[in-house]
Amino acid sequence: MFVVGSDGLEQSVYRPAVDAHPKGDRVTIEVYERRARSWRDVRTPRHLGGAQAFGGRTRAAALGPVVDLGCGPGWYAPVVGEPVVALDAARAMLDLVPDAAPGAWRVQADLEALPFRRGALGGAWASKSYVHTARTHLPLALADLHRSLAVDAPIELVLFTGDRELEPFPDDDHPGRLFAAWHPDDLRRVVEGAGFEAIEAEVSPHWQESASGQVTIRATRGRTLPDYVGADMRLLSVGLNPSLYAADEGVGFARPGNRFWPAATKAGLVTRERDPRHAVVHDGVGMSDFVKRASVGAAELTTAEYCDGVARLEHLVGWLRPGVVCFQGLGGWRAAVDRKATSGPIEGGFAGQPAYLMPNPSGLNASSSLDDLAGHIRSAAALADT
Repeated sequence: MFVVGSDGLEQSVYRPAVDAHPKGDRVTIEVYERRARSWRDVRTPRHLGGAQAFGGRTRAAALGPVVDLGCGPGWYAPVVGEPVVALDAARAMLDLVPDAAPGAWRVQADLEALPFRRGALGGAWASKSYVHTARTHLPLALADLHRSLAVDAPIELVLFTGDRELEPFPDDDHPGRLFAAWHPDDLRRVVEGAGFEAIEAEVSPHWQESASGQVTIRATRGRTLPDYVGADMRLLSVGLNPSLYAADEGVGFARPGNRFWPAATKAGLVTRERDPRHAVVHDGVGMSDFVKRASVGAAELTTAEYCDGVARLEHLVGWLRPGVVCFQGLGGWRAAVDRKATSGPIEGGFAGQPAYLMPNPSGLNASSSLDDLAGHIRSAAALADT
């Protein structure tokens, strides 16, 4: 990882990243490495006004350093907040940053593996950088961004509208680059699932250089947990909602008395406890919740929140199609779908996929032992394997 900056900020912001090798669109990164200077010379910073307004938000919040994600030659770094971290996957782009932002920290890293400590950043600006992230990779990339930000930190992301999954734009003057594009409603759901709140989506019309519209997402980092999801999941675990304790720890089912992680390990579902990123990347086990709002206990949730959660989860499952959906705890399903539901396979599945309903692994549920919970998890996983 290439880092230039002061020792004090390094100690407070950066951490060793176990999986910080670039995972994104290598073809596009190589184009920027070869043609960074020519790209800068034929482009202009089209979103400077938005970047300046965003800088006003980060200065008012005063939550810590601000990152310019996919900073390119550093046009926006001087105005998005202070101190500023200019991050890009292309070293050649970072070499140009001092011309525009001599005081910026420069970090070479991938958007899908951010090398920051938990809660270290006070804001994140990303102008057309996540457009090079595969759509099925974006939820996990945004989960990593959520982890890196302080609670209530603002974000502003500019992406393309359309229906495109890492494809070239016609007549691209820097050919070889690949782009993803989104329907704004789908993108908004992904941002919500990643644990962001107060989401605004501003859609702009056709943009001449991309033959596509643009959508600007403005939101704040919520005190909750992001979805850890992706393509090719064997199982998607769905909890009721994060506790405040879990939200602050950054791990679902985090309380020492909760049996989910011990049961999942005992069942052979996961190979590392209390690590949702490892679970989805290495074990094919994703994690989400009925309700994103964190609370002291699930008793605070309303039936309306559970019903809204079902609609969100139906879209998520219909899109990513995990092998099986395993609902942790009967309360949410009974509140939103079937008051008489019991543990076991769900007849008809969920959003077109097999589904299983199991007891709540909370330590407060004394009627289910660790062995019982592990058995339910094995039964759920078996549905995905048949």
